[in-house]
Amino acid sequence: MALKPSKLRANIYRILDQVLATGVPVEIERRGKLLKIVAAEPPSKLARLKHRDCIIGDPLDLVHLDWYDQWHP
Repeated sequence: MALKPSKLRANIYRILDQVLATGVPVEIERRGKLLKIVAAEPPSKLARLKHRDCIIGDPLDLVHLDWYDQWHP
C-alpha cells in the first residue's frame, strides 16, 4: 500500500529507519505515480536475527566441555 506524501512527511525519520532495518521498500504515491524508497545496501541476514536465550546455565561451561570420555572407553 502506497503512502501519501503528507503521511511520509509526518513520519519521515521513522519510515527511513524502518526501511534501513528491514530492507523492505516503501512506496509513495505522488500525482498518480509511485515512488519507492529503498535501502542502497540490504541489511545483513545476521543483523535481522532475534536474540534467543537458549543456553541454560553458564555459557563458559560449554567452552571446556569434553566428550572424549563419552565416546572412547
